[in-house]
Amino acid sequence: MPSKASEARLRRLAARLGYRLERVDKPREPAAQLVATLRHFGVDAVLDVGANTGQYARALRGAGYDGPILSFEPLPEVHAVLEAGARGDPSWRVAPPMALGAADGEVAIARSAESDMSSILPQNRLLRAISPSSAVRERITVTLRRLDSIPEIDPAWRRLFLKIDVQGYEPQVLAGVGSLWPRILGVQLEMALVPLYEGEREFRATIAAMEARGYDLHLLIPGYFERKLGRQLQVDGVFYRRDAAEERDG
Repeated sequence: MPSKASEARLRRLAARLGYRLERVDKPREPAAQLVATLRHFGVDAVLDVGANTGQYARALRGAGYDGPILSFEPLPEVHAVLEAGARGDPSWRVAPPMALGAADGEVAIARSAESDMSSILPQNRLLRAISPSSAVRERITVTLRRLDSIPEIDPAWRRLFLKIDVQGYEPQVLAGVGSLWPRILGVQLEMALVPLYEGEREFRATIAAMEARGYDLHLLIPGYFERKLGRQLQVDGVFYRRDAAEERDG
């Protein structure tokens, strides 16, 4: 292990070259911290719900996670970009275009000019005021499925990590987990510090609901910060099952 003086010299050299040196045993970047939790709990597959063009999966790969990823995205044109991005990565699979919710069927989704702001829930007045670039262009009908009815989820994946980023529709996705709950080791949810969609659940209620289900908060990841308000509007909460944490750390 290098001395503190040597480490300081390496950091200065890296800074002059435009890089930042980080110790691998003390991850500080949010993606690295997230991957550290996946490794700590022995997660063997990630379900990426609300994948958009694949930003989340790419962040996991960049932080060193090399396990299976199954991504879900409902918007057809965005789904095509997602599929293209996953090609060449044999462990990253993309499910057919669909939204996930509490029942199988169809649902209307408001397609935003900013595709990652599209939602089944209507935008509220605050979001329309602070982000006119997120204006709804049209409403389209997409396939809706329960997570526990998805055949693409490999039965061999016994320790699942479920990430959900669906602009306020997270409770409905969780309602469709059903028979998969015993295999869900961890959950990452976008949480509203300030609701941006009609009917969106705020973060305290989200944390309380997860705790009641037996999951504790292990990590917070910064999300949407709005300069116009000088305020954080969204964060991601990473939860792990309480009994798994007790078994792992006890």
